[in-house]
Amino acid sequence: MISSTDNQDSTIFSNKILICLTLYITSLFAANTLGVKLMPFLFGTHLSVAVFSFPIVFIMTDVIGEVYGKKMAKNFVLAGVISIALFLLYSFISTITPWAEKSLWVKESYNQIFGLTARMSIASLIAFAIAEYQDVFSFFFFKKYTGTKYFWLRSNLSNIWSQFLDTIIFILIAFLGVYPFTTLLAIIIPWWLFKVLMGFAYTPLSYFGVYLLKGKKNANQNNKNQNFSGE
Repeated sequence: MISSTDNQDSTIFSNKILICLTLYITSLFAANTLGVKLMPFLFGTHLSVAVFSFPIVFIMTDVIGEVYGKKMAKNFVLAGVISIALFLLYSFISTITPWAEKSLWVKESYNQIFGLTARMSIASLIAFAIAEYQDVFSFFFFKKYTGTKYFWLRSNLSNIWSQFLDTIIFILIAFLGVYPFTTLLAIIIPWWLFKVLMGFAYTPLSYFGVYLLKGKKNANQNNKNQNFSGE
């Protein structure tokens, strides 16, 4: 028989997961849509504004993995992959449908933002899927050696590796042969380094997120949730 206390704990658990998933998907879509804007950086290089939201995506999987286990973190990644794929499909359908005369005033801008080329769309999806799954894998790889301690170290080490993969895979698939290799390096290196730095800057938010998810019941609730997620 399930007690009212167990039902309450399950509801709190579900609500927290939904809020985290909302933050995760929102940050992912912010990076993919707002990231078209570039801002000047050091030594004539440029950065996408996605560097502010994209690190949240990778940090969130670490926080979820820390509290709810590897399986739940992988579920978040799967949700992200499916979301990107659906969004790209909807974008393709939306851009090829005919325009009504009254909406032609926005046609050029609309197509520029949402009319992604197939190559860039594939690059985005492949880079995200590989990098995010590697982020989960490396986070739990480091956890084998640190135990439950040094969350900041595990999170940032996995972030360094996964952000590197995401950056280099996307840039190479999307732009190899379009720009000289030296130009690609000039984009990859500062973009990767800045995303890593943003990950370090967001570390206090990670700890705050872990604290909020674990709550007052900490260890007991954490064990229940890991059992629920199949960890």
